[in-house]
Amino acid sequence: MGKIIAIANQKGGVGKTTTSVNLAASLGVLEKKVLLIDADPQANATSGLGIDVESVEVGTYELLEHTKSASETIMSTTSPNVDLIPSHIDLVAIEIELVDKEQREYMMRKAIGELKDKYDYILIDCAPSLGLLTLNALTASDSVVIPIQCEYFALEGLGKLLNTIKSVQKIHNPELDIEGLLLTMFDSRLRLSNQVVEEVKKHFSEMVFDTIIQRNVRLSEAPSYGESIIKYDASSKGAANYLNLANEIMKKNKEKV
Repeated sequence: MGKIIAIANQKGGVGKTTTSVNLAASLGVLEKKVLLIDADPQANATSGLGIDVESVEVGTYELLEHTKSASETIMSTTSPNVDLIPSHIDLVAIEIELVDKEQREYMMRKAIGELKDKYDYILIDCAPSLGLLTLNALTASDSVVIPIQCEYFALEGLGKLLNTIKSVQKIHNPELDIEGLLLTMFDSRLRLSNQVVEEVKKHFSEMVFDTIIQRNVRLSEAPSYGESIIKYDASSKGAANYLNLANEIMKKNKEKV
């Protein structure tokens, strides 16, 4: 039975898509079967895996509308063991279209239930908002990874996200767990980065991943080539960081690493 993990934070630019793409690729090279669902209308996870967004005909929009079955929306990628349900700008309309539907928060859960036996991990790259799309992802998930950038406003909005997670646990998905807080964009030369790490660890201790994602030029270059960091530069610091994260998640889920 696979595990569904949402990667969520309503703040933009914190490394959600970078984490989604590279964690998927890292789990894939560690021989786990992975499905990445792009639930962001910006479709950066789709293009980050080398898919031309303009060519996408079926994806997360049709999945949530239930006009296609989950298996009909899946496409293969060039990353080993990684499949994708792509996104497209059409997904912008989904929040309006779902708003008057019954059980609108459960559309993704119902749609992807059939896939849990086919994958070891299903990752959902969430939109930078706490709207219906993110709510659907959290309701469908077993756990959530929260990326937090090592910058001045790091903790701003985190309380709001944690409250949203609590209300999802209470109303829609009592099984939802916090997989961990992931510190991203860390620069060891900056005192501020070190202060943010200390602050987050002081407040959230065991919830914080040991792995920290460091600032890395190769990591920021990879998406423009439509490649994960594992494919673009497997010897880079960014690749090492994400492989460590994949190993840490597997260990936490008591898998053989």
